[in-house]
Amino acid sequence: MPIPPPSQPLVTALQLGQLLKAARRRRKLTQATVAGRLGLSQNRVSYLELHPDELSFKQLLGWCTAVGLELRLGERPSLESTNKAEW
Repeated sequence: MPIPPPSQPLVTALQLGQLLKAARRRRKLTQATVAGRLGLSQNRVSYLELHPDELSFKQLLGWCTAVGLELRLGERPSLESTNKAEW
């Protein structure tokens, strides 16, 4: 069984697009397949991979399901604790 890639924090929309595209490719899914699962056109999926800031939250959740991702939210470590860990 392949080891899943580690979780990674996202701080930009561009990172989200890259993550969604990479997950789709790891699952060997085409844009057309993901589009069918989301009720979108292949052209729209292509566009959203390049412009993920235009994804609706509902589309993001559906996309995560389609490509086997889990969406989690959590608090960032505070700057204070991060700086102490570096020292």
